Parts: sequence; C-alpha cells; structure tokens
Amino acid sequence: MDGLRHLKAIERNANRMGELVDDLLDLARVNRADLQRRRLDLGALARSVVDELMPLYPKAKVEIGALPMAEGDPVLVRQVLANLIGNGLKYSGRRESGACVRVDWDPAHNACRVADNGVGFDMAHAGKLFGTFERLHTAGEFEGTGIGLAIVKRIVERHGGRVWAEATPDEGATFRFTLS
Repeated sequence: MDGLRHLKAIERNANRMGELVDDLLDLARVNRADLQRRRLDLGALARSVVDELMPLYPKAKVEIGALPMAEGDPVLVRQVLANLIGNGLKYSGRRESGACVRVDWDPAHNACRVADNGVGFDMAHAGKLFGTFERLHTAGEFEGTGIGLAIVKRIVERHGGRVWAEATPDEGATFRFTLS
C-alpha cells in the first residue's frame, strides 16, 4: 500500500510539473509573440471564454455586461479574459451560494472589470499578485501554478495598458485592466 501511495504522489507531482512547464512556455510566448492588433469585440471574447469554462463550473453564474470594442491582439486579450474569469470561478467555487463572476465595463476607470464573490485576499499582499510563482493561497487550497496573473500582466503591459486588483478576504476580488 505504501508503494501505491508513493506512485500516486509521483504521478501528481509529474502532472503538476507538466502544467508548470506549459505555463512557463505560455509566458515565454507572450513575451516573444508579435502583437496582431485589430478591432476587438470584448463582449464576444468574454462570451467565448465563458462558453468554454462553464462545463467545468456547472453551478456557477457568470454575468457579462456591456463591453466596448477595443484594439488589441485577439488571441492575447482572450487569454487575459480566460485567466481572470477562470480565476474568478476557481476562487469562488466553494461558496455555498455558488460562484458568481461579473464581467463588465467600469467607466470610472475606463477599464474592463472582472469581479467575483470568491475568497478574496488581503490587500497587504496585492503587490505579489502579478509576480511569477507568487501565490496568496496554497496549492492545496486552489490548484494552479502561480503564473496566470503574471501572464495577464505581461499581455496587458504589451498592449500599453495596466492591470490591478482590489479585494477583501472572504468577500471576493475585482480585477481591472486597460488596453492602450
């Protein structure tokens, strides 16, 4: 029985290492890829991301409000939305009331906003959010490699924009990003 337990641990760790390598390759591609800027329908991109993610979170609720047209690389901006919406679903998935994510436009900040009702985080640690391998929750609490938000930051910065977050522990998080 001990041998089986060790084999399972090796398998888990090998899978995690594979995910980590894939995420590092994604980050490297983001840094090297030429931007293919064009007119984007942020709402259509958000809906396609939600359609892809909902089978993984069948009880979740995702609301997509009005989003404007924007300029950017459709593949990379879609990745930003996928990472932010996916995180919103992941970190709010344990709510008894169910995961709820809202994607809309924040006119006060002239930014796209992704808000969730998840576990949130202490703003004292907000500076760590967008660093590579920086995690505010343990891998045992929530799966992931700690690279997703670093990818988001790099993509947004390559578009001449910025990304930031606000949260309160146990009350959810809100991420905003701009594109130049």
